[in-house]
This record gives sequence, C-alpha cells and structure tokens, in this order.
Amino acid sequence: MIEIVNEARCTGCNICVHACPTNVFDAVKDGIPKIARPDDCQTCFMCELYCPEDALFVAAHADSRATADEARVLKESLWGSYRDAVGWGPGRRSTAALDASYVLLTKAH
Repeated sequence: MIEIVNEARCTGCNICVHACPTNVFDAVKDGIPKIARPDDCQTCFMCELYCPEDALFVAAHADSRATADEARVLKESLWGSYRDAVGWGPGRRSTAALDASYVLLTKAH
C-alpha cells in the first residue's frame, strides 16, 4: 500500500497522480501530490515505478497500512528499490531477460 510521498525528493510533476489506476492521489497546486485515498491502493507499484525522482514508497502489504517512516526507508535504502528490482530508470539494468514466467505458457494445454 502507498505509504510515503517524500517532500524533499518530489518535484510535484504529478506523474504518480496520472499513473495510479485507482485514483489514490490528489494533485496539489504548487505542491506535492496528496495520498487522498490510501485504502483504494491496490499495491500495484505503478506510482513508484513511474516516479522519476524515486520519491514514493509503496509497502508490499496490500491489506493494511504498514506505517513506514521516512527515516527507516532512507536507512534501508528503499527509495527506488522497486525500480531497481525491475530495472527501470537511468543507470539501471533491465531484469526482463531474467523473467522465466513465459515457461508457464509452454506448460498450458
């Protein structure tokens, strides 16, 4: 579930507002987006994936808020960790070639 929009990193580009399929964010004029409807978050990571500044943290817990705090996210180097894992963004190596899930299609009849 979406937990944090980091004020220091966020540029207010509102890409997360537009990327979110469940309309969790509200754009704020001359400010950072507001997490307006956290219970609508499906933990799809689209906002975190598309954020060019790695300013968002989505906890992997889909059923309830994880109450993450920015100090822990910073200490554990979690900013941008999902984008790192999938290889999105400048200086990151794509991990698509490592995905072997296509093998499941060969098993289907």
